[in-house]
Amino acid sequence: MPIHIARLAQAQRFQPAGHYDVGPLHLFGGEKYDGAVTVALSHYLPGGRADLSPVPIQTLYLVLTGTLTLTDADGRTWDLHALDGARLTSGTPRSVENRTNLPASMLVIRPNPDASPVKAEVQP
Repeated sequence: MPIHIARLAQAQRFQPAGHYDVGPLHLFGGEKYDGAVTVALSHYLPGGRADLSPVPIQTLYLVLTGTLTLTDADGRTWDLHALDGARLTSGTPRSVENRTNLPASMLVIRPNPDASPVKAEVQP
């Protein structure tokens, strides 16, 4: 099927190492997923954080609601607000923290290393 629908009600919860008071959901991804890109929706409670660690593969962050603070290995920080984003190259150490008193949500978008090779579809 050329169109794949993701429904929030069917999203799979998961718990990545080093994440605290974060509720991530696979919108596109998880076990037996062979799409080219994974998309997770992560909800950060106030004080929620992802510890400083390298991202395993190029990663895009897009904050949907609230404010999240992104910190690199040198201690530089960036506050990302709604519809702000960041691109991290493979292996970049980072931490993410919600330093506010309101929840924050962001999309985490990555290439899927387990994806099937892309096949071009030829239309008659």
